[in-house]
Amino acid sequence: MTDTKEPKILAFLCNWCAYAGADLAGVSRLQYPATMRVIRTMCSGRVDPLHIAEGLLSGYDAVFVSG
Repeated sequence: MTDTKEPKILAFLCNWCAYAGADLAGVSRLQYPATMRVIRTMCSGRVDPLHIAEGLLSGYDAVFVSG
């Protein structure tokens, strides 16, 4: 029996671009993994590299920044 582990993903999404796409996916009843946490930012350029490092140090397997 194989034990597959879902990766924990922290996502920083731009309010005007990527978050709008995630919102549309929700309205369309599409699902993303429960192990993904979304943080809406006003701009992906405002994400400080320290936030990415803190996410990884907090136990997330990946940090996704999208704009």
